[in-house]
Amino acid sequence: MRQRALGKSQRYRYIRHQIMKSPPSGKKYERDAKKYWDVFYKRHQDRFFKDRHYLDKEWGHYFSEAEEKVVLEVGCGAGNTIFPLAATYPGIFIHACDFSPRAVDLVKAHKDFEEAKINAFACDLTSDDLIKHIPPSSVDIVTMIFVLSAVSPEKMPLVLQNIRKIMKPNAYVLFRDYATGDLAQERLTCKDQKLSENFFVRGDGTRAFYFSEEFLTSLFQQNGFSTEECGVCCKQVENRSREIVMNRRWVQAAFCLDGGNGDIHEKISKKPEDGPDIDISEGFAFEMFGISASNDEIMEYKLGDWNFKIKMLSKEFQHTCKSTGLMLWESAQLMASVLASNQTIISGKKVLELGSGSGGICSMIATETANLVVPTDGDEKALELLRENVASNLEESSREKLHIKKLTWGNKEDIESVKKLVTGEKGFDVIIGTDVTYVAEAIIPLFQTARELISTDGGGNEEESTPALILCHIFRRVDEASILSAASCFGFRLVDQWPNAVSESPSRSIISSWFEGRISEGDIENPALNIMYFHAK
Repeated sequence: MRQRALGKSQRYRYIRHQIMKSPPSGKKYERDAKKYWDVFYKRHQDRFFKDRHYLDKEWGHYFSEAEEKVVLEVGCGAGNTIFPLAATYPGIFIHACDFSPRAVDLVKAHKDFEEAKINAFACDLTSDDLIKHIPPSSVDIVTMIFVLSAVSPEKMPLVLQNIRKIMKPNAYVLFRDYATGDLAQERLTCKDQKLSENFFVRGDGTRAFYFSEEFLTSLFQQNGFSTEECGVCCKQVENRSREIVMNRRWVQAAFCLDGGNGDIHEKISKKPEDGPDIDISEGFAFEMFGISASNDEIMEYKLGDWNFKIKMLSKEFQHTCKSTGLMLWESAQLMASVLASNQTIISGKKVLELGSGSGGICSMIATETANLVVPTDGDEKALELLRENVASNLEESSREKLHIKKLTWGNKEDIESVKKLVTGEKGFDVIIGTDVTYVAEAIIPLFQTARELISTDGGGNEEESTPALILCHIFRRVDEASILSAASCFGFRLVDQWPNAVSESPSRSIISSWFEGRISEGDIENPALNIMYFHAK
């Protein structure tokens, strides 16, 4: 509904600040790394990771209850490693450091924190000397669990050289971190969030490197360590309600200093036991594969007289979720701006939105003057959130024009179900798709579906009255030539394009006219955005 304008909240400013550019700026995320992790711990406190009670099962032979040992936990976070260790081995003394001062504060505020047993301090191991906090050659075991992945690959040797100074000659590094081929890496690759080879930035600004066994063992060897054991752990996480199975992969290893006694364990390339625990909390595991309402986020989006409050998946979880429809993409925001300023595009027409996702802002704006609006998506969770967003943002009179439908491109039953909404008519006058061209395998079904649902009425004499397919996107894994080839196969011709006009009307560009006096190109944050305007042949 149209609501009284509200000031943007601090959370909204933060979300807007984090919107991914293409390509991401590696220098920016390197410079602001500490800030992003501080924000991470401010938001999640100690709820993100489960306590790591599996350590005794996986690495118990490196500890001994009969001996007092000194342990350094690198990247201690909120203490999910150190407190289970302290409870299991009461005789050990633990040094705990983290890049984020806020994380260290969480450790010190923990109910089981004791200064006599735990020395917690903030430290950037790429630049701060550990010897200022820990005596040299005094540590028996260093634990590095999902921490080295947050460091730029070129600075990883600095971390290893730093921890070598405080390790005893026979000390060990116990290591667990993300492995190449993990689900999250695949999702980040799809979203063009790559900083360098196997190194990515997440939606919340924190970074993650994905290790191969070869890279990891070589890294430690080049910095004075030998490999005790190393292997990749694989685990499938299933969400039965959504019939989704996701593959998680991480590498687990143990290293000792070259020149240490090294005789305690046979040096092997060991595959860890199948099915080890996943460190993420139960809430986050559900968030990845079946989003819980408690971790959805409200984004305020103001557009002219419209004030939207869009419920969507929190940005820091987007890289691990299978669905891409649980967030508000830049292309949808641009197309919504175009429709809000140019109601003639959809006025009095039947409008279909393909892949509307959970936001649906283009469809909601279209209800202002369109006769019928049908937002669609193939993902049930996206549709569930879309229904909530429509109910909370549209007045009843506008909701009567809007019909949410499930539509998997190429699915005959879904297509026929959508067709029933225009029974006795010739199809939809305008079909809109925002950021629906990023998966190569989906391009053919996309145009096939659009062809079956677009109106066969040639319209009047005006170009803009002819039924049209409008795509707004950033070219990612599918290039322009591939899109045009698929479009031609299903009888679509490109009539106009923005920002490089190709209008068949030499006197003016259809799309450029949408921006005249309404939207300035300088107002568009991402210059990679592109609009393609098709007619059916």
